[in-house]
Amino acid sequence: MEKVELGKSGLRSAPIIFGGNVFGWTLNEKESFKMLDELFELGFTTIDTADVYSRWADGVPHGTSERIIGKWMKERKLRDKITLITKGGSSLQPGGPKNNTQDYLTGAVQDSLSRLQTDYIDLYFTHFDDGETPVEEALEAYQKFIKKGEIKHIGASNFSAERLQKSLDVATEKNLPAYEVFQPEYNLMVRDKFEGDIKEICTRNNLGVIPYFSLASGFLTGKYRTKEDFEGKERKMFADKFLNNRGKKILKSLDKISEKHDVSQAAVALAWLINRPGVSAPIASATKSSHLKSFTEAVKISLSNEDMEILNKTSEE
Repeated sequence: MEKVELGKSGLRSAPIIFGGNVFGWTLNEKESFKMLDELFELGFTTIDTADVYSRWADGVPHGTSERIIGKWMKERKLRDKITLITKGGSSLQPGGPKNNTQDYLTGAVQDSLSRLQTDYIDLYFTHFDDGETPVEEALEAYQKFIKKGEIKHIGASNFSAERLQKSLDVATEKNLPAYEVFQPEYNLMVRDKFEGDIKEICTRNNLGVIPYFSLASGFLTGKYRTKEDFEGKERKMFADKFLNNRGKKILKSLDKISEKHDVSQAAVALAWLINRPGVSAPIASATKSSHLKSFTEAVKISLSNEDMEILNKTSEE
């Protein structure tokens, strides 16, 4: 599978990054191992996780996703073949405050290294900007780990344009490590969180861009067409807000293009992202082996200019 570059970081990835939020949430350890094995066999070897990923509702401790990934890599002896992404700075409790202080992030990185059973993290993200801590604090924390080789590259997620630019400026001014990859929420349903000032900053500074919620929490798979379709589903709290006229029009466009190419709606939604200016590789999750078919379809499909224009216009309305 042809690899893509993540900005100027030097990191290379398959065109789709696997979102490890499902490990320990909708997939137990055994199911997670099976999914990871299948991903590896297909060539999708970049995995995104975070220290908070778990199943809060059932009291599963934070870091469960990291623990599962770490155990899998160790048992399979595959650490050197995996591009590993994790994040810190978010609250370890639902709705709690973010924290980007040097002391907090130092502890977060150390804990992630331990859970992941690894000597280094390929790409470490400041998960959320807390809006108060001076931006250099996080960079100073990461500098120590980078010097020791325990973090190879750093990125930012969910930052405002102002704080992202300030972080880049301060890194230059104070000779600190700079963010090289940005992770925004971005998909056919949510375009404003990336397009505009953020995209311009990323392009100007050659930042890699790896969007999350690429399938709008499952809505863009086409499985959820009515309120009833969401009942009893884990994704309801994230995706039922898309059930409006705009969402239905987008699904209709996906239906049309997926039928034309004989692929899934999810594959078309992912292929749209893969082909969007400024995007390096979208992040997507799966909970069943059958879902991975959309990954391989998305990588192989060639959307025409007409296909892209239909999706662009429908999602702009």
